[in-house]
Amino acid sequence: MAPTLRQRKPAAAPAPAPAPKTKVSKPAAAKGKAVKEAKEKATAAVAKASDEDVAAPAPAAADAPAKKGKSSGGASVGDEIDLEGFGGTIETNDGEETTLKELVEKSGSGVVLFTYPKASTPGCTKQVCFFRDAYKPLTATGLAIYGLSSDSPKANTTFKTKQNLPYPLLCDTKRTLIKAIGLSKEGNKTQRGVWVVSKEGKVRVAEAGGPEPTMLRVKKLVEEGV
Repeated sequence: MAPTLRQRKPAAAPAPAPAPKTKVSKPAAAKGKAVKEAKEKATAAVAKASDEDVAAPAPAAADAPAKKGKSSGGASVGDEIDLEGFGGTIETNDGEETTLKELVEKSGSGVVLFTYPKASTPGCTKQVCFFRDAYKPLTATGLAIYGLSSDSPKANTTFKTKQNLPYPLLCDTKRTLIKAIGLSKEGNKTQRGVWVVSKEGKVRVAEAGGPEPTMLRVKKLVEEGV
């Protein structure tokens, strides 16, 4: 008999060789790290800016310049007013009733009304004294000077006597004239200022101002010869 041949088992396939590890060069790794850090910093900066936008208070507005020029409301510079009934009836510190029309008619070239908040207070005392000390040059061209407030005749008479004022103080207890010339404030108060009207009824000056500036404004008007 012919010998029986044994069949060999096929050899097992060799296991696949492991993929070679890719080595990252040091420069490339450093670059990747730098990019990552840059992204993190950018994200943090955006978050910080967002927080500041929410938390930071709005910048303070610059202080508004002091008001200068014509007064708010009332007759303005350049207006020609009808003196008949303008401002209603007021009293002098002596208790005599009068009107702006009568005061203008008695004047040489017009009337100056300087307003003050309250008789015998520090700022108002300075103001009436500025007009007192400059009375002669201010009236040289025929202007008639009057102080105007909402004080009573008694309070203004005491004020006038104590400060030796050469001009009358007008008492506008109902504030009709003060409002008409635009120097009334909220809360039933008087704005310090000055208002000038010519013999013809034309408004020459109408503005708020401090104790001395109100006098200097009239002085300038006289010097300009207007």
